[in-house]
Amino acid sequence: MKVSAEVCPLCEGTGWKTVSAERDRRVTRCDCRLQARTRSLLAAARIPKRYEHCELSEFDTRFEGAHCSLEGVLLEARGFVTEYPVENSGLLLIGPIGVGKTHLAVGILKELILQKGIPCLFYDYRELLKQIQNSYNDSVKATELEVLRPVFETEVLVLDELGAVKPTEWVWDTVALILNTRYNDNRTTLITTNFDDKPASSVGGPRGATRDETLGDRIGERMRSRLHEMCRIIKIDGSDFRQKFRSASFR
Repeated sequence: MKVSAEVCPLCEGTGWKTVSAERDRRVTRCDCRLQARTRSLLAAARIPKRYEHCELSEFDTRFEGAHCSLEGVLLEARGFVTEYPVENSGLLLIGPIGVGKTHLAVGILKELILQKGIPCLFYDYRELLKQIQNSYNDSVKATELEVLRPVFETEVLVLDELGAVKPTEWVWDTVALILNTRYNDNRTTLITTNFDDKPASSVGGPRGATRDETLGDRIGERMRSRLHEMCRIIKIDGSDFRQKFRSASFR
């Protein structure tokens, strides 16, 4: 016995519902179609399962290890969603491991999809570079352009863990291609990184034995400068929340 698909009672399967105001009768998109588009956008965004639960409403602003006002950080994230797309500059979220940078980026991405129907895409920097490298293998069907096209074209891109791959000329050229293409097309990019926004060693002086690598070291000064044109910088300071949580669980 064939079971018929459930039909929306508001639009009777047409996708349009009637809106009446006194004598004015018009139609608008039915909620069922809007919900279907939202589900489709969320699936296409490639949010990793580890971060599917992340919401701005669930961001912990009372984390005792934080060295800055997380309420202010969350306010900036919410403001970004509210102002988009009138203000479409990206965000560069900087901070050590475990302070919630990816949580914030995914939360923003989901709010843009759910509230405004904006096409978004999440990519881990390391995974993206690996997919591009794999495209050079003759046994892989996807070409470099096929990998990069959605990265170039999505309205909002989250690029997580920028700088996490050891820099080479190829890495720098690839980063430059991605950032410059999105910059020239006036597309919005949200970026997270664990590296301080400081110049490369060749710019900031000789590298000492204990000097930590900077964002300039990892992506090059030209691209660091480009990020300053593309993004508003949000710094999050604090200790690793995930490590503290794991330690507390064994007490």
